[in-house]
Amino acid sequence: MTSKTPIRLFVAALLLTALAVDPAPANERARMTPADADPAETWPRWRGPSGQGEVVGSGYVDRWGPDENVRWKVAVPGNGNSSPIVWGDRIFLTTAESAGAKRSVLAFDLETGKRLWTTAAPAANPERAYPKNGHASSTPTTDGERVYAYFGNHGLLALDMDGEIVWHKSFGELNAFHGTASSPLLLGERLIIVQEQQRSPSFIAAFDRSTGEELWRTERETQVGWSSPAAISVTTDDGQERDEIVVNSQHHVIAYAPEDGRELWRASGTTFEVIPSPVVGHDLLFSTSGRAGPTLAIRPGGNGDVTDSRIVWTAAKGSPFVVAPMLVGDYLYMVNDMASVITVYEAKAGEVVWQERLGERMREGFSAAPVATGGKIFFTNDNGETFVIKEGPDFELLHVNRIGERTIASPALVGGVWYIRTDGHLWAIGS
Repeated sequence: MTSKTPIRLFVAALLLTALAVDPAPANERARMTPADADPAETWPRWRGPSGQGEVVGSGYVDRWGPDENVRWKVAVPGNGNSSPIVWGDRIFLTTAESAGAKRSVLAFDLETGKRLWTTAAPAANPERAYPKNGHASSTPTTDGERVYAYFGNHGLLALDMDGEIVWHKSFGELNAFHGTASSPLLLGERLIIVQEQQRSPSFIAAFDRSTGEELWRTERETQVGWSSPAAISVTTDDGQERDEIVVNSQHHVIAYAPEDGRELWRASGTTFEVIPSPVVGHDLLFSTSGRAGPTLAIRPGGNGDVTDSRIVWTAAKGSPFVVAPMLVGDYLYMVNDMASVITVYEAKAGEVVWQERLGERMREGFSAAPVATGGKIFFTNDNGETFVIKEGPDFELLHVNRIGERTIASPALVGGVWYIRTDGHLWAIGS
């Protein structure tokens, strides 16, 4: 199926606004900070080694189904939307049982899918959670020595690779609107989490990854959000290299210094509910917010309020509500999950390249973050349908894979194999 004519739905609403900004210095750079891991052999965190769904390596099949290219399929107890992560010969994910009263980290054998161990977090009263979100939506992360998982009221914990709890931090009774979903982030020796809540101060905090000691905590005025923090490396206008922790959040995108948690800059323009994590490329950070809200292209590396000086372009409508965007080459791909419509922008300038519907129109019908490999981009809806499209300036839907089970979690890709979590199962997909 090929089409070069964008559908008309939403086009009028995509009001691109070019703003007057300072010219970008020729030497400025901005990139997502990669995980400290072999990108070809691990998938150690939310959205993989790159932090934005880019897959290193080749040999991944692009077709599958219940009886096609399935290497193994195993049952997963409980419920959860967290993505699987992979290190060495093990897969880790989280789950919740007994209406959230029991929350656990699970380990599986990479080759066979055999469950190796289950470790429950210390007990706590479950917080209120939106049914689709549940109590195990935060994707764990690993450095190959420990697995780190965040469970809201059940706390933040580190386990060794055999499932023994090394340390645990409790935050008491949280009052997060719809529950917890932001995933922890490792940056050097620091483990960073973001927790938005209503009746107590929201915060971003860093912990020593070895001991769990709280290194710093910064209160946030935002209340509603589930976006995961992103680590980026930038060159500032005066030529200084620095790291930034960026949080896509309610009404603002805010960057923090990882060493002490102080706020570096903020850009205003996001909406009330913010779920997608940002992506970085072409010296820009791309923020999206729902429901079908604005997209912001921000030049990071600034100081203070940069709303008027470093937002390079905006699109007023059509952003994803849940689904993180995908940046591949010169193009930014986004699914408006309120209508199942994908829009592709020229990333540097913000011009709409094409727009098409993926499958039937569904409200909140996409959740999993897309991935890109082999010149193709894979978008999976909640019904377990994966739309395989060709990268580039023209829309070409190659085919649709149907796994036959509800799919909310994002996949992990390692060593030529897809690891896909559906409701009740973990699948290994490969030739």
